[in-house]
Amino acid sequence: MTRTTRIVIAAWLLFWALLVVTAVQDFVRDGGSAIWQPVLWELSSGISATFLMLVQLHLMRRHDHLLASPWLWFRLQLIWIPFNSLLFVPMAFGIRHGVYALMGETYTHQAWPQLFLYESIKVALFFAIFIVTRFGVLSFQKMLDERARAEQAKHLLKQAQLFRLTQQMQPHFLFNALNTISSLMQTDVVRADAVLQQLADMLRASLDLSEQYEITLASELRLARAYVSLMTERFVDRVEIEWDLDEASLACKVPVMSLQPLIENVFKHTVESRRHMTRIKVSAALLEGQLVLRVEDDSGSLGPSGNGIGIVNLRARLEALHLNQASFKLVQLSPAGVRAEVSLPCVY
Repeated sequence: MTRTTRIVIAAWLLFWALLVVTAVQDFVRDGGSAIWQPVLWELSSGISATFLMLVQLHLMRRHDHLLASPWLWFRLQLIWIPFNSLLFVPMAFGIRHGVYALMGETYTHQAWPQLFLYESIKVALFFAIFIVTRFGVLSFQKMLDERARAEQAKHLLKQAQLFRLTQQMQPHFLFNALNTISSLMQTDVVRADAVLQQLADMLRASLDLSEQYEITLASELRLARAYVSLMTERFVDRVEIEWDLDEASLACKVPVMSLQPLIENVFKHTVESRRHMTRIKVSAALLEGQLVLRVEDDSGSLGPSGNGIGIVNLRARLEALHLNQASFKLVQLSPAGVRAEVSLPCVY
């Protein structure tokens, strides 16, 4: 039973309870003492109307798919009004006559022709209001269902997109790592073997996260440190890494392999092209609820595009996860160096 259905049932019961209370007050005000009589009048009407309403709901539910064509839906529903009007009087007044007879009383009312005319008009208006109200409730429920389905579809689409983007990053990283090992094989087989072992360890760790698109910064740093360890084997005496990490930021969630492409950019565009020492600083801090990640070097310069596959991928994942709450920027430092900065909400 949906929340909307429970609200409708509660409203229906409250409606008839108010009618009973009002009828009893009027009866007592007019000098009556047998309170069971006004209670019976309203309850007999309520029971009869509820029964007819439930029958109509059961038989006409198959037409609920026509809500998008209101005139057709209303035409099919309104056919029931004459039948309900004709059946209501025998049912409600039959109950009253039966209970009165059991109580040893006689129930008196208007002549049957006048009674049928008056009650039929009243019941016709009642069921017309019920049909309009039901249309509103069903339309509202349909809107909520469609919104929920749209949100679910959007969520599933975002998951698929993030999974595709994350999977795209893994072969890209792998190709770069294999190129590193390939170059070492020409000069130092022992070191190449050590780097290959480091790569195997890193891939083993990354496979554990292959179906996730967000992990804690602490887990992301393990992957980043493994990558740095692998690359420093290749560029011995040409790179220094400094880690400046706020302990409070380690529990925040970040996109999988979000630091690695930033660090890789420095190795690819700066370290590889220089013979001198390059210093890289990796930092993480919490600033007013935002997690700020920075990777900066002291020697690089921004190229004409600055948007390799890793950067484009990271921008897309940040957009999919956080929309305009996340940002990414590259800044040229003076006199030399480049800072890559990612800012995103700290979600645990």
